[in-house]
Amino acid sequence: MVRYCQRLFLTPHKSAHIVEAGSLLKFINLMTNTEVKIPEITENFADLLNEQFGDNGITGSVVKGTIIKLTPDFATVDVGLKSEGRIPLREFGQNNELKIGDQIEVYVDRYEDRDGNIVLSREKARREEVWIDLEKSMNAGERVNGVIFGRVKGGFTVDLNGAIAFLPGSQIDIRPIRDITPLMGISQPFQILKMDKVRGNIVVSRRVVLEETRAEARAELIDTLKEGSILEGVVKNITDYGAFIDLGGVDGLLHVTDISWKRINHPAEVLSVGQTVKVQVIKFNEDNQRISLGMKQLENDPWQAVADKFEVGQVYTGKVTNITDYGAFVELEDGIEGLVHVSEMSWTRKNVHPGKIVSTSQEVQVKVLEVDPEKRRISLGIKQCTPNPWAAYVEEHPVGSVIEGKIKNITEFGLFVGLSDEIDGMIHLSDISWDKAGEEAVKDYAKGQDIQAKIIDVDVEKERISLGIKQLTENTFASALDGVKKGDVVKATVTSADDKGVNVEVNGVNAYIKKADLSKDKAAQNPENYNEGDVLEAKVTSVDKKNNKLGLSVKALEIEEEKKALEEYSSTASAGSSLGEALGEALKKNA
Repeated sequence: MVRYCQRLFLTPHKSAHIVEAGSLLKFINLMTNTEVKIPEITENFADLLNEQFGDNGITGSVVKGTIIKLTPDFATVDVGLKSEGRIPLREFGQNNELKIGDQIEVYVDRYEDRDGNIVLSREKARREEVWIDLEKSMNAGERVNGVIFGRVKGGFTVDLNGAIAFLPGSQIDIRPIRDITPLMGISQPFQILKMDKVRGNIVVSRRVVLEETRAEARAELIDTLKEGSILEGVVKNITDYGAFIDLGGVDGLLHVTDISWKRINHPAEVLSVGQTVKVQVIKFNEDNQRISLGMKQLENDPWQAVADKFEVGQVYTGKVTNITDYGAFVELEDGIEGLVHVSEMSWTRKNVHPGKIVSTSQEVQVKVLEVDPEKRRISLGIKQCTPNPWAAYVEEHPVGSVIEGKIKNITEFGLFVGLSDEIDGMIHLSDISWDKAGEEAVKDYAKGQDIQAKIIDVDVEKERISLGIKQLTENTFASALDGVKKGDVVKATVTSADDKGVNVEVNGVNAYIKKADLSKDKAAQNPENYNEGDVLEAKVTSVDKKNNKLGLSVKALEIEEEKKALEEYSSTASAGSSLGEALGEALKKNA
């Protein structure tokens, strides 16, 4: 009856109901000798209800209830209050095995709905249970399991058995991770850093767990770690120079050169993040606890039997793996590479970058030139696999042969003449003319001009063919000075003079006497004292028939004559005469 009156009072805008309720409450007060206050009509009827007939603080709490009825969609639960509550079966999951009489924990969402029934929730009860368990774990410093399932601003969301927590990006790992995909969707431990039930906030950390686990594993691993140990690890990070391997609490560096015996340009070619690998400890520094790892050390060294597999002089097929300015590396088998120096690539293509002769991944035939297992080096040659065009050309054109060719280039030291499509010969400046200096003689020729020349020297090993134009004619210099040798005294006729000396002619051969060689006496060294047609006696100081040069000196002749006179008259001079007088007499006699 009291509850009925209460409902009438709480029915808004119905004054008749309120009057009826007031009369009934007065009757109840008389019959029961109690006092039930008539509530004042206010706008907040819910507050009045809680004040007069409160729920004793049960709202928002988890209580035990008994299933008293089951329908296809709902379960009716009695929690020992004024009325029962209904819970949708979907909150129990798909594989529920509920039956009448089962006791379950439920959450009192509202004490009464508009129909007067208690509003219950099994899902919220489970959530409350999770919160209680999480609070216990946080207070005890225990880890909790969760699953990373989403990405939000500043971090990630984690499912802690029904409770949603926030994982900051800085707390996901000890080191920054570029790709978190491998960590999502799997159950893993977390440490609760903060909980706020009022706001529903939970902050967790994976990094704290890793640091604790890492410290424990690191201490255990370092105690047993030694060089030569074989371990299993997980690729944690990949760089240009290698990969970091997680050995279980401690990281080691696997350098790119220690991954495989064969050439690897980048570790990503054979490794990937998260991959499990077997490695060997090749170096361990206890002071800084740096660990160097290797994978190739677990395999047989292919260089141990390289001398037996690849014999000097034999031809093999390989693949070009790398090209440099000085040559190309060719892989003969996995882990075995040899160098083809740029000089061993082509018989004829010189001063050309190796990349213009071969290309990466190209299969080529190579000949083994040298094998050094200790230095792990194999010298290879590509040109040796084809006939030597230089040897073939020389066989057809021996020294002394006259050839025809086109001038391909003119340099400061000679002419380059094309002898075939592949072979060039060189004419040095000194081999252009008998009569002219090379610098002057080269001016008579132009690029692209067809000329004749004689082969004067061949060096097949150095791939050089020396040619000469002047050798096509007789050496007038040699014939003119036939019998003239160094030390002879010849008569030279002055043809002209300049500030530095005089030009003379000896048997039709032009020569030049320097100013300092014109006389012993400095006063007589002036070239202006000599006129065209004057005849001088001079000593031959050099005869260069190859370059057609004749060296003359009047000064040398004077010194020689003075020395002879001194020797001749020094022994016959009178007792009273001086050395100067004796020398004067000798000079007068020879004059």
